[in-house]
Formats: sequence, C-alpha cells, structure tokens
Amino acid sequence: MDQQIRVLVVDDDEPHAEAVAESLERVGYECVVANSGREGLRLIEEQSFDIIVTDLIMDGVGGLEVLGKAKRELPDSEVVILTGHSTIKTAVTAMQAGATTYLTKPLDISELRTVADKVSQTQRLARSNLELQRQLNERFGFEGVIGNSPSMHTVVARLRQIAPTSATVLITGESGTGKELVAKALHNNSPRRYKPFVPLNCAALSDNILESELFGHVRGAFTGADRERKGWFEHANGGTLFLDEVGDIPLSTQVKLLRAIESGEIVKVGTNEPLKVNVRLISATNRDLTEAITAGSFRQDLYHRLKVVSVKLSPLRQRREDIPLLIEFFLKEFTTSHGKTVTSITPATRKALMSHPWPGNVRELKNTIESMVVIDYDGILDIDDLTEEIQASATITGEATGGGQVSLVGRSLEQIEKYYIAETLKMTNGNREDAAKLLGIGERTLYRKLKEYEIA
Repeated sequence: MDQQIRVLVVDDDEPHAEAVAESLERVGYECVVANSGREGLRLIEEQSFDIIVTDLIMDGVGGLEVLGKAKRELPDSEVVILTGHSTIKTAVTAMQAGATTYLTKPLDISELRTVADKVSQTQRLARSNLELQRQLNERFGFEGVIGNSPSMHTVVARLRQIAPTSATVLITGESGTGKELVAKALHNNSPRRYKPFVPLNCAALSDNILESELFGHVRGAFTGADRERKGWFEHANGGTLFLDEVGDIPLSTQVKLLRAIESGEIVKVGTNEPLKVNVRLISATNRDLTEAITAGSFRQDLYHRLKVVSVKLSPLRQRREDIPLLIEFFLKEFTTSHGKTVTSITPATRKALMSHPWPGNVRELKNTIESMVVIDYDGILDIDDLTEEIQASATITGEATGGGQVSLVGRSLEQIEKYYIAETLKMTNGNREDAAKLLGIGERTLYRKLKEYEIA
C-alpha cells in the first residue's frame, strides 16, 4: 500500500480480535487491538485511526458507544460493526448512527478484507484531496481562497493567523470579492470546524423579520408566531455565525446585536429570559461603515465590537495576476460538474478575460467561465464563447482583434512577436507561467523567445 491505513480492532474476545488484526496486517494494514470497549474509547481519544472495526456486543462499553466516540473524536474515520445474526437489527441502528457497514459472525476473512479495501479507497481519496488542497494552499491560497497577487498573499497570511482563534472578524470588500468564502475558510480552519457554519444575509430581510431570524421568538410573540422558533444565533451555537451585509442592519436591531456580543446571551422576541450562546461572529459588508457612522445609520460601539480583526479584499481589477489562476480553477470545477471536456482557451480569449474590468469581481468571473463551459461545443473556449458584454469590452480595447495603442502595420513578424510577449509580461507582472498561458505557448518556448529577443 502506498499510504498505510491505521485500523483499530475493538473486541473483548481476545483471540478473535488478534485473528482479525493479523488477517488485515498480512495485506498491509497497520492494526492496533483493544480488548474491551473501554480500552477502545481510550485509544480513540489518544490516537488517530482511519478504520475502526468493533464488535457490537461487549461487556461494559458496547460497539454503539465506540461508534459514537469515533464520530465525535475522529469524524473522518470509517466504522465497521461486527455482529451476530441475532443482533442484525441493532447493527442496522448502528448504520443509521453513522457506521459504514456491518459484517456478521462467524467472520469471513476475505469479506473483511474486501470491505477494508473498499473503505481504505475512500480514506486514500480523502487523503489525496487533503494533500492536493494543502499543496494548493501552500502555493496559492487558503482553503479555496485562491490568489497569487501580493494583496492576496497578505490576506492568506492574515487568515492563517486568525483562523485558530475565536476573535470576531469584519471582512470588507466590493460585492463578489469572495467575503463568504473567506468566512467559511476561517470556520473550516478553526477549532469550531465540526460545529455549524450559519450564514445570514442581513440585507435580504425586512427590519421586523431580522430580529426574529437572529434571536428567535416564542409562541405568540407577534401575529403569526404560532410556535416557538430558534434564531440563527441558537442554530450556530458552538460554531460560527456569518452576518453578510451587516451594514444594512437597522439601528434598533444593532442595539440588541451589540448586547448579544458583549454578554454572550440572546433574548428571544416575546420574552425577557436570556439564553447563553457560544458563537464566533464573522461579519461582512461592501459599505464604508465609517461613513455610515458619520451619517448616524451605524453604531460606533458595534463597529468596534465587530472589527476586532479586519480583513480587506481587493477588487479583481486591482489584482489581475490572480485572473489566470482563477480561470484554471473554475475551468476544472465546471468541466467536472457539467461533464464537459475543454482542451484549451485561445490566446485572444485569455487576453479578453485579462483586460475586462470585472465590476462583479470573482463572482462575475466564475459565472462567466461556467457560461463559457456550458455553451462550448468544440472543446476550445474562444471569443464567441464569451458573454456579449465581455466581447464588446474586448472589441473596444482591441483585445479581440489584436489591435492596441501601438500600430504594428508594416512591422516584421519578429517585431510584432517581441511586442506582444513584452506587453503580456507587463500584464502578468512578470509571471512567465501566466504569460505563456495567455500567449498560448509552452513555458520553454517562452523562455527561448525571451532569450532570443533579449527581453528581461
């Protein structure tokens, strides 16, 4: 096996446990044996395992308790239940509680190995995806927050610092810059990752509904409140509450939000009884809250409570170095999700995408790439696959036709080639890998051309 899978065998029948472990060790698994359910619980607390094979019926602590402990402590592990024919109904209950499968005794060793191999494939795929994400994060970003520009390097470094904490975070940036993605990345890399991430768009709710959505209400609190309802603070208990467009919260609700942050308690609409909550609050806005404070529409004390730590996302037009990387990322995502095959993007199309001002930022780019993939019919993304708006923008700037500020009519092909290589390098801030993609040539070819034309 290229990646050894660790297996915990839990069974109070010691000879049987050893036989199960030995049969798996012979085909390359690393096995640890626990001869009681209680010992199994201890090992799950102290060590990490990919697969847990546990007997269902044991003295003291049984297999269902081992399963529950595994799901809490090692949520990525796979649990296989061993059971006798008389307890198959209980084994089905274990499946409903999160077990991967169950095997009946007397155990068929070949069946055990087949199940272990199938489960280990899932584990290897998960490991592979984690390793791929780690490599991507090391080079370009942080849990899907992707960028190769100096501003994004700064953002990623800041996210790595604040993710492990419970600090309140305010994310600012234009619409479409990826504020919710940043919030999710912070949650997924925090100690709260196994608890809920609850997003709420404050701008999408009317003033009288927002308070109930945040804090909940009791039955009879207002007309139509025919039953008690949990608010999003309560839903997010132990996890993270993400308030998008927090600048649109009305002043009356701002007071109650400030009180909830300061006290760690909420009060449902229609009651005076406080309820303790443990929530990390991350908020986002595309508005300038300092201007809102001056205008009297946002509380200064709430602003400072929300902005314990701040993260600012630059618009895409100010970090064009990220566009080629994002194009490749979205291209892989949508060719997979839509079952399409795209072999290449023409240089003129890449150039048009690079030159577009992207008023909708990353969201607009993502939607554009998805649209191009969906309507493409020949496996090559070309100018005709672009949206009409981007085609028009490319025509105006001369990108689609190869025109520009400098007239190249009457010049030699070598001069034209040298000019375009130099201009493309400027566009990518000297990034040769991105320049080669835009020009539609290999990196080796680009290096040779740079040397040939003496382009620094």
